[in-house]
Amino acid sequence: MCSVVNFNINGYHYKLPIIYGTFYEKAINISQLRENTGFITFDPGFKNTGITKSSISFIDGEKGVLLYRGYPIEQIINKCSFIETSYLILNGELPNTAQLKSFSEKIKKFNSIHKEINQILDKIPNFYHPMGILSSLTYILDIFINCLQEEDMYLHLLAKLPMLAALTYRKKVGLPPSHADDHLDYISNLLKMFFSIPNKSYEQNPIISDALNKILILHADHEQNCSTTTVRLLGSAHTGLFSSISAGMSALWGRLHGGANQAVIEMLETILKNGGNITKWIEKAKNKKDPFRLMGFGHRIYKNFDPRARIAKKVAENLIKKLRISDPILELAKNLEEKALQDSYFIEKKLYPNIDFYSGIIYQSIGIPKDMFTVMFALGRLPGWMAHWKEMKLNRDPIGRPRQIYIGYKKRNIKN
Repeated sequence: MCSVVNFNINGYHYKLPIIYGTFYEKAINISQLRENTGFITFDPGFKNTGITKSSISFIDGEKGVLLYRGYPIEQIINKCSFIETSYLILNGELPNTAQLKSFSEKIKKFNSIHKEINQILDKIPNFYHPMGILSSLTYILDIFINCLQEEDMYLHLLAKLPMLAALTYRKKVGLPPSHADDHLDYISNLLKMFFSIPNKSYEQNPIISDALNKILILHADHEQNCSTTTVRLLGSAHTGLFSSISAGMSALWGRLHGGANQAVIEMLETILKNGGNITKWIEKAKNKKDPFRLMGFGHRIYKNFDPRARIAKKVAENLIKKLRISDPILELAKNLEEKALQDSYFIEKKLYPNIDFYSGIIYQSIGIPKDMFTVMFALGRLPGWMAHWKEMKLNRDPIGRPRQIYIGYKKRNIKN
């Protein structure tokens, strides 16, 4: 294979090295381009720019493939728990029985939060969005945690983020704080912290536990998306883990990123409220002059069906069937998907449903309110964020500092 690219600028000849990935992805190394030629590249949205080498996850958008540490998502979803997946993403290999037991027990050791966290939470207004609350509480965790070993930081976050999410949810719905139950597995404990009622015994539903386990796995990592790159960029400035994760949450909060699952439900509710005429709304989405967007369709990377969406669709259907939920939103979503995939406009533009199209339906069926959807996404994405922060440190990535093309005024003077 060719190892360099030859090119000419203003009559001068230059060579740039080529980098190859595991699956022969090709990248031109332009790290010395400005130094050698005086030129930079212009790439809005970083659509064609690689910022690092990573071994955590891999996407083939043309074929609809997603791998975690080399394992296909279809195998992981059927054979692994979320905690096993978290261990894999953080450490590079699946745990054996002893490693999994030790990992789980270490997480449970940190299943408590400082009492002042509750006092801080009490002072936050109820109308504030749960993602803002979660991001703020994650940021201030650093004040109350003194980690002698780096590994403990990851364990603290795996233990405490579900607790913070549950406290945020219970504050919003008017329930008193709940505590972790060390006798339960990770997912069961998470559900109990959310939904237990004082003075009433809480019964676990294995159907709900399985669905939540799967959707969190589907969210665990996804290469260099907006929030993950945010975590790596902050980490490159030697910002601490908790602050970096907090910033990643703020990025995830965006309507075009993690907030898209809430936007999908709101869109479906609007369509249903206005008569459920799917054809009308598809035509609106195709009209460039119409501001309406069909949320949950298309993906910057996938030009085929999002493999996570295939799994999430089955999880949603199975969950609603087994819980005997009559959900017009799911029926509307299925009909919308069917009609859109038969429309030449969507076929030509390769606009397939993505995971956001179904994840909100799953959360809603579990009993999670819309404004908590992105919080659940953050719980799932946590191991990926931590793994990228950890990898960034091991790689010794330089501080992120993009260039720009200045298009403002030339030098001018202030008039007297």
